[in-house]
Amino acid sequence: MRIYKRTEKRPDAAIMNRRPATKTSMKYYADLIFILTQKEMKIRYKNSFLGYLWSIGNPLAFAFVYFVAFKVVMKIQMEDYVLFLIAGLFPWQWFSNSVNASTGIFIGNASIIKKVSFPRNIVPLALVLQDMIHFALSIPVIVFFLFVFHKSPSWSWVPGIPILLLIQLLVTYGFALIMSSVNLFFRDIERLVSIFLALLFYFTPIIYSESMIPARYGRLMKLNPLYYLMVSWRELFMSGRLEMSSLLLSASQALVFLAIGFLVYKKLSWRFAEVV
Repeated sequence: MRIYKRTEKRPDAAIMNRRPATKTSMKYYADLIFILTQKEMKIRYKNSFLGYLWSIGNPLAFAFVYFVAFKVVMKIQMEDYVLFLIAGLFPWQWFSNSVNASTGIFIGNASIIKKVSFPRNIVPLALVLQDMIHFALSIPVIVFFLFVFHKSPSWSWVPGIPILLLIQLLVTYGFALIMSSVNLFFRDIERLVSIFLALLFYFTPIIYSESMIPARYGRLMKLNPLYYLMVSWRELFMSGRLEMSSLLLSASQALVFLAIGFLVYKKLSWRFAEVV
């Protein structure tokens, strides 16, 4: 390990203290996002022996539990139910992990926030990007289960995956901005988030099909910002279909929550250094 002298700045500190030539200096922000994302990755896998396996182990374990509960015990009538579960649980894990961890992201980076001048909203973005990378690395596991069930990836994955990645990045980042900003002032949010995520999970068609939702509750369920997104992921993985209407509705909801996230952040960010 290299030891830095007092007169020598660490590389990450050097970039974070460097002021961009202009406010639109993309290279400056790209460097900053890369360093913070890299830091989050290192923290996540610090002293972890299994590393990447933890990223796929959690949704696979839940898939097994739900399969036993609903397919074996309750005998739900659904073809390829294991694949159905996996196609929804992997993208859900990205959202859940990011939003759950976002409550403490500003507190965990208090030393940087207090000492360095940079856009604070990049910190939760790095967290969301880190979980997005883990989700992308889990896609080969979904491909493996496709072959197990005598299916194969579709060419529609080529445009479909980047589009859905972007939509989920926007909606997850919006939620992360809201939770991370508000939690600095109301620390109970950290405990309420886990309850919120549990409720949202069961109100999202992940362990059941959207066709199983009673008609009188259909419109209410579709207000869920993850409804169309999770259905789109599953349709893409299982049948290679991309519904344009679902994509547009999902993207619209994502933009709404991203805008709300930025509004909340802008309203509270000027006091971050005081309360962090």
